[in-house]
Amino acid sequence: MEQFEEIIEMEAGHILNVFGEYDKYVKKLEKYLSVTIVDRDGGVRITGSRKHVEQTAAILNQLLELSKRGNQIQEQNVDYAIEMSMESNNDALLEIDGDLICHTVSGKPIKPKTLGQKQYVDAIRRNMIVFGMGPAGTGKTYLAMAMAITAFKNNEVERIILTRPAIEAGEKLGFLPGDLQSKVDPYLRPLYDALYQIMGAESFVKNMEKGLIEVAPLAYMRGRTLDNAYIILDEAQNTTPAQMKMFLTRIGFGSKVIITGDSSQKDLMPGVKSGLDVAEKVLQKIDDIAFCTLTSRDVVRHPLVQKIVKAYETYENRELSRERTKPQRETKDNARKKGKGRFAR
Repeated sequence: MEQFEEIIEMEAGHILNVFGEYDKYVKKLEKYLSVTIVDRDGGVRITGSRKHVEQTAAILNQLLELSKRGNQIQEQNVDYAIEMSMESNNDALLEIDGDLICHTVSGKPIKPKTLGQKQYVDAIRRNMIVFGMGPAGTGKTYLAMAMAITAFKNNEVERIILTRPAIEAGEKLGFLPGDLQSKVDPYLRPLYDALYQIMGAESFVKNMEKGLIEVAPLAYMRGRTLDNAYIILDEAQNTTPAQMKMFLTRIGFGSKVIITGDSSQKDLMPGVKSGLDVAEKVLQKIDDIAFCTLTSRDVVRHPLVQKIVKAYETYENRELSRERTKPQRETKDNARKKGKGRFAR
């Protein structure tokens, strides 16, 4: 096969960022795209087949532009750039990077990191109620929190209300130490963690004391009307249909609602329907309500998490397919047995 070569000019400071520690990012590109990448005198030389060299050059140019914009290149950026290049979408990273939501208290920018996350954030901006569904690590809750805090700081809403069902408490609640708040706090801890990181502990405590930020179990929402608030319901797959209906009918004027959940991780009792699953069927055609489904490709945690999620998706789809074909197999087996019985007689 004829070898093709392309050279990209890249300053030393950006080479360190784009290549990664111990050149781990370019080693990944070399492995997946069957090319050779060498740093020579301020230029990055790519050698291989024409198609793969062009793909690699497009990825490196995206990573270089991200670096020029002040981003620290991460492995997730490289993995996603490779995946998008396979679909001939060579501008995905730059398109996503242009959408800044806010900064954490330490100054770190919060942006969507995949096209799925970008669509989720855009849906939140456009709609009053958004359902964000998908596996662990896709940023459903974290991005929702970032959007809520940004709206709160911009005085678009008067308060933030964060809630999730504490169904694990149930009859075991009495065995946990402390008062009622102490008993349910462990189930709300992920929400507190995100608030601390984005808003800062001091600002969070101050606003919580004023009643401008409320973190509470879903049961506390009954009987209330929530006006001018940014409301996030997390772990919605653990609601019952009655709880989901109760929550959705609390919404008042000037409010925005984000409901997040992962239908593959229900903690409900066997036989109990999930309020998230029912809501998806009931509310699909209503204006100003959007449903965003994130997948394993939107996982932004450690790369191993993405592989785990993908493995479970493959396994669950295989099991579902097997369950669907089981009645057909049983019917054929029964027919075969009956046929043998008649022949025997």
